[in-house]
Amino acid sequence: MSQPILIAAGAAIALIIVLFAFRIVWQYERGIVFRFGKLRKERGPGLNVIIPFIERMVKVDMRLETLVVEPQEVITRDNVTVEVDAVAYFRVVNATDAIIKVKDYAKATGQFALTTLRSVLGQSDLDELLAHRDRVNERLREIIDEHTEPWGVEATLVEVKDVLLPENLQRSMARQAEAEREKRAKIIHADGERQAAEALAEAADKLAASPTSIQLRYMQTLVEMASEQNATILPIPMDMLREFTKALKG
Repeated sequence: MSQPILIAAGAAIALIIVLFAFRIVWQYERGIVFRFGKLRKERGPGLNVIIPFIERMVKVDMRLETLVVEPQEVITRDNVTVEVDAVAYFRVVNATDAIIKVKDYAKATGQFALTTLRSVLGQSDLDELLAHRDRVNERLREIIDEHTEPWGVEATLVEVKDVLLPENLQRSMARQAEAEREKRAKIIHADGERQAAEALAEAADKLAASPTSIQLRYMQTLVEMASEQNATILPIPMDMLREFTKALKG
């Protein structure tokens, strides 16, 4: 074999070794190195060198990932069937555990989030799901995070996005809301009537305690009646009215 061919073969082999030996790990990644199938160590960002054909590197993305839970039919604790979808945010905090302890951490986290969603919502009432969704979200996050922690995965946030109610239940809730509004309107009206009656009673007590005030109020009423009807009204003295009233009573 000629020398140029040997040089070319040697250069090709060297190039292959270089290509297999150097690995670039990005800032948001971690590299897990195995030697003959045995865990060697975890490598950080930058240029890393491994032994070709002896060592193997598996890269793990450490960024926050989004998991969309498809709409699921769930029966709540008060036997109401609703359709619920959710979104979960998680990230890898231990790259070694995420590779060694679970085959596919993203798929495993998604399946567990799905089963947890059904379980937690099945233990919740419809009112709690609609009015206190933040409590349900926090309960979901705690349960998912507790079970994914051994895999090196942290659940940072779980949100129930939408709750679809049956049409008959929507109509019932609309009628209930309308009845509640009418109830509040009647209560406000009754409270206004009560306050007006109390004000009138207080004014009557004050007028009764001061005859002069009654006389002035009487004269003011006559003036208002005369201006509205455009007529002349002769006032009757209050003393005469009192005597007339006493005579009628007698």
